[in-house]
Amino acid sequence: MYRSALLRAGCALSALSASLPAMAQAPASDSSPQGYHDQRADIVVTAIIPRRQGDILSGTSVVSGEELTRSLRPTIGDTLARQPGVSATSFGPNASRPVLRGFQGERVRILTDGIGSFDVSNTSVDHAVAINPLTADRIEVLRGPAALLYGSSAIGGVVNVIDSRIPRRVPDEPIHIDGIATYGSAAHERTGSGEIEAPISDKFVVHFDGSYSRSGDLDTGNYILTPALRAQAAASSDPEIRDLASLRGKLPNSGARTWEVAGGAALITDGGNLGFSVAHTDNFYGVPVRYSLDANGEAEKVRLHMKQDRADLRAELPVNGGFLESIRLRAGFADYQHQEIEETGEVGTTFYNQSIESRLELVQAKRGGWDGAIGAQFFARNFHVEGEEKFLPRNETEQLGFFTLQSFDLGTTRIELGGRYEHTRVAADADETLFNPAYHRSFNALSGSLGVSQELVPGWRVGLNLSRTERAPSAEELFARGNHAGTQAFELGNPDFGLEKSWGIEGTLRGQGDGYTLSLSAYHNWFDGYIYDVRVDDGVCMAANGGEPLSFPCYQNLQANARYLGFEAEGTVKLGQIGSYALNLDGVADYVRATIVGSGPAPRIPPLRLLGGLELQGDRLSVRGEVERSFAQNRITDTETPTDGFTLVNASLSFKPIKGNGRTTITLSANNIFDVEARRAASFLKDYAPLAGRDIRLTARLSI
Repeated sequence: MYRSALLRAGCALSALSASLPAMAQAPASDSSPQGYHDQRADIVVTAIIPRRQGDILSGTSVVSGEELTRSLRPTIGDTLARQPGVSATSFGPNASRPVLRGFQGERVRILTDGIGSFDVSNTSVDHAVAINPLTADRIEVLRGPAALLYGSSAIGGVVNVIDSRIPRRVPDEPIHIDGIATYGSAAHERTGSGEIEAPISDKFVVHFDGSYSRSGDLDTGNYILTPALRAQAAASSDPEIRDLASLRGKLPNSGARTWEVAGGAALITDGGNLGFSVAHTDNFYGVPVRYSLDANGEAEKVRLHMKQDRADLRAELPVNGGFLESIRLRAGFADYQHQEIEETGEVGTTFYNQSIESRLELVQAKRGGWDGAIGAQFFARNFHVEGEEKFLPRNETEQLGFFTLQSFDLGTTRIELGGRYEHTRVAADADETLFNPAYHRSFNALSGSLGVSQELVPGWRVGLNLSRTERAPSAEELFARGNHAGTQAFELGNPDFGLEKSWGIEGTLRGQGDGYTLSLSAYHNWFDGYIYDVRVDDGVCMAANGGEPLSFPCYQNLQANARYLGFEAEGTVKLGQIGSYALNLDGVADYVRATIVGSGPAPRIPPLRLLGGLELQGDRLSVRGEVERSFAQNRITDTETPTDGFTLVNASLSFKPIKGNGRTTITLSANNIFDVEARRAASFLKDYAPLAGRDIRLTARLSI
């Protein structure tokens, strides 16, 4: 199935590429996805029809410029963790995926320029995302119904990392250079990244970039284990376990080394654009130790070595016809593998993943107040695991989707209609070692949304979104049947699962005026057939495992009704002017409450969080201080432990040394100034791996 899917996709892409002979990029504008090059940060290109951030009828965040430089971390999860509605899985400092509105894993899509990351980070929290934040020009986060246009698995939201590996413009200078270097004290982190763009002619541009990062064990500044685990360790009769009660400071086995190289080129004329890129990523990192407090237990120091080879294609053809304005094509392929290496140096388990994804968008010409887009998306994956911790049979996924977004501007009223049909085929090979027969499942999912916003007074709009979504279960949810060290569980899927369905409603209020902005979102989702894992009697898994003993407790995937509700708030206000400096106050608040009907709280849900910042901002110098309060999370499942609240205090100073060059900056920041012990409720590893302690970071960004 997978080979035939690749053949069909390859033929389709070849035919389409041949039909775009003189492709180039349209000039940057509000209606073009290239509009962000003029650095108008409020243009959101992930919305298919690029919109100003305030015009999108669901929660959005855009991270770019100084904010991206200040927030930059080795993982995409930690880079975005201060955005409204966003937390992180925080499986140590090297594997951290975004958590959006309490959703993670299969319900959040991580994209690079609109196409998937082609890794296995959705399979387990100890698997890193194969996207390097260092390469990002900007990062966009879409939460709510608009994200469904990128796949039914995006019900939690979409994170889109936008880079310049496929050039979007012809540089004005003979050669354009961007570089960034960072030192972080908490992990002795040393990072360097650089990229070069050069016009070969007035229509052809080449791009090269590379990065290298190395870090030691993370300094947490405090105890490694939680107070409850330290008390349990101190009471042990085993002296080695008793020593764990005083373990503090460095987080063992959390160092990393990552390097990446990439090259791209684009043909850019007045008639359209056609470009491609290739990249290789190599990431070797340690997974923090999950200590056993049982004298007969085992605490492994596992390291992961991840490699990915990736190729991408992007094209756009302006049509300027009666119905269509442009045709866009985005496609990518990647060959991924990672090895899980034991303390002895032996390879215990290897994950292999080959994926291809293509996306075609037909952007409609604007007629009066009506515009929109229709498109198709194809995805195929071949995934298998080999080794002692194999928990899935070889499986293949093939997905074909058709989508549309239609927008109507009626003056003070805006209406948006979105729809997506998706056909998914999932198959698993027979596997005697997992006592697993061959399976083949097909699903037809239909999702839609209706959004209305109304201008109350100039600068203020209120909006309401209604959505109906359907999601096909993943291969992991259907076919898992084995011991999985990453989650410390024997995972048992259910090949008879049906579609996961939900209704959702979201209300928004956005406003801006002289010196202030405000954005509020509140949402409620009702799920039918919500897929979740729960601890069950070990005999259930042993029966599925041919009576063989288990290495970990038994967790079974089940379907039930569920409810998610929450809110997000974000605002800024200018307090005054001090000479040539503006004094600004900003704040973020978010909260989510999730319940499995008949069972209780959903697992690993972030608590109420408040964040406030005060910034003195000038043309060349900015000084910022902020306080983040994460409250305790005591609303937990029977198999979780409570998470204490914490307060982090951070400060930063940013300087632009070259007058007239706003992209060349030097940033000095101090994070967690008071060395507070902090743990995220959304993390599987929170009881064994706290967040970084005091971290002094120096970042220099050069653009010439």
